[in-house]
Amino acid sequence: MAPTDETSQVPRQESPPGTTPPARPPADARAAAGARMPRWLPRAMVLALALIAAFQLGSWAFHQLTGLLINVLIAFFLALAIEPAVSWMAARGMRRGLATFLVFLGLMIVVAGFVTLLGSMLAGQIIKMVEGFPDYLDSVINGINTTFHTELRRVDVQDSLIHSDWLKKYVQNSATGVLDVSAQVLGGLFRLLTVALFSFYFAADGPRLRRALCSVLPPARQSEVLRAWEIAVDKTGGYLYSRGLMALISGVAHYVLLASLDIPYAPVLAVWVGLVSQFIPTIGTYLAGALPMLIAFTVAPWYAVWVLVFVVIYQQFENYMLQPKLTARSVDIHPAVAFGSVIAGTALLGAVGALVAIPAVATLQAFLGAYVKRYDVTDDPRVHGHRTGTPGRLTARLRRLFPG
Repeated sequence: MAPTDETSQVPRQESPPGTTPPARPPADARAAAGARMPRWLPRAMVLALALIAAFQLGSWAFHQLTGLLINVLIAFFLALAIEPAVSWMAARGMRRGLATFLVFLGLMIVVAGFVTLLGSMLAGQIIKMVEGFPDYLDSVINGINTTFHTELRRVDVQDSLIHSDWLKKYVQNSATGVLDVSAQVLGGLFRLLTVALFSFYFAADGPRLRRALCSVLPPARQSEVLRAWEIAVDKTGGYLYSRGLMALISGVAHYVLLASLDIPYAPVLAVWVGLVSQFIPTIGTYLAGALPMLIAFTVAPWYAVWVLVFVVIYQQFENYMLQPKLTARSVDIHPAVAFGSVIAGTALLGAVGALVAIPAVATLQAFLGAYVKRYDVTDDPRVHGHRTGTPGRLTARLRRLFPG
């Protein structure tokens, strides 16, 4: 048979004489070699599982320590707030620990005095309400008897209230709720003690803390950290001191009004208005004015209206006249930015975030302002809001319709 083109073109490979041709591996062996696990795959799987476990452990630890981290944040900002007073005393020869203790002692005296005055006012109001409750109940019963022609008596009403099922359930729930309130009070005291200790150490050992932080950074970074620290001290301290001064002015102004109207507990209510309106952002003014209005309403309804009018007028005076002058150097941020920072801080950290949001944003703005290059603005009418372009389509159409 004659060879074809394919057989003639492809030479046959023959083994050298005296040797056996190599045996090809069977198909099963080739399949087993292809299905064998790579050597790097087990180590990669172990590394991935270790990373997942480390992430889960870190997430769990972070959630468990969230309360402690928030307390440390509060203590740090409190230490920044009292840093100017402590540094002023230390610069005049006083030991830094003693200066920090004196500042904390003054703060404790002020807070204790405010709580005592507020507690005495509330206790006096509660005692007054309890003493006048029988007369109030008699007036209500007389009104019901006159209107509906009934014959109710106060003794019958008291007996029905004492032997009612809902009162028993309320007493039982109150007895169980006392334990919860006690636990919350103890937890609040422990948290307050934690914040006080951390803030005392941060303020008393401020220079040592700065040296320890700068010791792990290169010299260029050290100057940046120290500059950021000083800006944070200036902004936080300036914010709190300006707020304290505005609280003092607000308290004096409201005390003059309340005393002129002969409203009881005028000093305590004035201190309440001053502190709450300045140190609770956004809604502090409304919370501060609600209590004096309520007390004034018990004296005379028109007094509550006068208090409301005064609160509104004073708030406008404070927003447009007093606050810009007192906070121009300490916290120079736009009101919209301040409002947005308070909302963001509340969403992240609750009430603590609302308190520290404004000084934190002011610190960040002042720190980043040194790295933003600014240019002179051109003298263009559009910068001042004046439009110089062509008239709109509606104006052009009207001009064509009415040439005159």
